[in-house]
Amino acid sequence: MTTITGDRIFLRGLECHCIIGFIDWERRVQQKVVLDLEFPTDCARAAASDAVADTVDYKRVAKRVLAYVGESQFQLIETLAHNLAMLLLEEFSLEWVRVSLNKPGAIRHSRDIGVSIERRRGDAAAGTAAGTPARKAARAGRR
Repeated sequence: MTTITGDRIFLRGLECHCIIGFIDWERRVQQKVVLDLEFPTDCARAAASDAVADTVDYKRVAKRVLAYVGESQFQLIETLAHNLAMLLLEEFSLEWVRVSLNKPGAIRHSRDIGVSIERRRGDAAAGTAAGTPARKAARAGRR
């Protein structure tokens, strides 16, 4: 879905549990991660038709994110955020996506630690360090 309007959908505070981390105990216990997502849509088109088919179905996005993250087992939050972004670009035909991923309580005396990344469709076409988009990203998440 192409948009030049600057319209965006955002999803903030999506809580998921997964295996994340490189310390021994982190590989045995699911931990909470909190995600914020932002991606483009054409709100004018959706407003004119009042049809979910004319926008990005954010309920489907949220369900897919919960399923993917819940099954993942990455060592680094950078890897999880990147692979999730690539998956969303491909599966939802997005022009770009911004993923912020927080790992609450990861550092003593801080509320959370996290990363915020932005990936574009061209990034998916060029391939990535983790491989090509969704299929390899999904495999990487299931170790």
